[in-house]
Amino acid sequence: MQQTLQRSLDSKTRQRWNGRLGGLACALCALLPVAGWAGPNGIKIGVLTDMSGQYAAISGPGSVVAAQMAIDDFGGKVLGKPITLVSADHQNKADIGVAKAREWIDTQNVDMIADLVNSGVAIAVQKLGAEKHRITIVNGAGSTALTNKECSPFGVHYAYDTYAIAKGTATALAKQGLDSWFFLQADYAFGQALQSDAARIVTGLGGKVTGTVKHPFNTTDFASYLLQAQSSGAKVVGLANAGADFTNAVKQAREFGLKQTIAGLLVFDTDIKALGLATAQGMKFTTAYTWELNAETEAFGKRFLAKHNAMPTMSQAGVYSSTMMYLNAVKAANSDDAEAVMKKMRELTVNDFFAKNGKLRPDGRFVHDMYLVEVKSPAESRSNWDQLKLVATIPGDQAFMPLAESTCPLIHK
Repeated sequence: MQQTLQRSLDSKTRQRWNGRLGGLACALCALLPVAGWAGPNGIKIGVLTDMSGQYAAISGPGSVVAAQMAIDDFGGKVLGKPITLVSADHQNKADIGVAKAREWIDTQNVDMIADLVNSGVAIAVQKLGAEKHRITIVNGAGSTALTNKECSPFGVHYAYDTYAIAKGTATALAKQGLDSWFFLQADYAFGQALQSDAARIVTGLGGKVTGTVKHPFNTTDFASYLLQAQSSGAKVVGLANAGADFTNAVKQAREFGLKQTIAGLLVFDTDIKALGLATAQGMKFTTAYTWELNAETEAFGKRFLAKHNAMPTMSQAGVYSSTMMYLNAVKAANSDDAEAVMKKMRELTVNDFFAKNGKLRPDGRFVHDMYLVEVKSPAESRSNWDQLKLVATIPGDQAFMPLAESTCPLIHK
């Protein structure tokens, strides 16, 4: 009886003390400032890109510079924790890219992986991001598969894609009566997507495709491919490639004396610089950004030039803009949880030098205006990087593949 009474008293005493301690804890919590949650080491962003290969000029070290500029402009901290940046060279190999991304996620707690030039690498790393619940933001790669069959709840395709750049250029040339095409296609995921999208748009406009020839990645001799293009009888030779493949094909076409119109389907400011205005003048192409559009794009371009000794490409400008969007979403979500941040990214509207009224769709496609530009002649150029003139602005809802045509499983559940 006495033991039972003692146990009852002990129990009541514990309850009183637990209640007092709980009340004290709540009182202390009320005195603390409310802060968002981030990992113990803050937010970590990884730029995974081609640092030394043929895409290094269009993404590469410049994308690292752009991401760091965004972090610095944001203030270097979010949710009271530091924002740090890591970078690596994927060497244009999907297995190397996935291995590095997995290491970053598993051992360094990287929250977001950016750039991802090269479609094969981008698709593979985006799949890993879906598995690991990590956000991937693609600016360097173009394949529309990223927002179609390979879409991810944590994947963002930001700057451009093969549909948008093909549509803008093919539509402009069709208006000039240039309605028959022969394609030189880089033989990997990006080239296949670009050729397929361009061919579909050409035929949809009433044109025809007379043939396609595939060339290996990083080709140096285009003679046999250009002979096939010449004999095809097509009015347009469409270059479904990029980087050094594109510039080598254009140079050799000029040397070869090719009379057909050459259409670059993915062209960057740095490509025009490498070709020179005398070689590239008159070429029309579609882009998401050039520093010559307006005062805002010029201001960013000059800041970037001072740090990188080159004007930014649309990929590098996209890295800056999308990094800012990501950090603003972390702040708005009050957390670095990937699902919470993605939810905020879809709610935000981007208005900066890169995009006006830019919105992220459920399939991961970031929709914004695109621009049809023309390469200036040497006589029209006023300065070292004065290369392009605006021909037309293509509204985002017209530039990108309609959501109704997307095959992304996320929107067809």
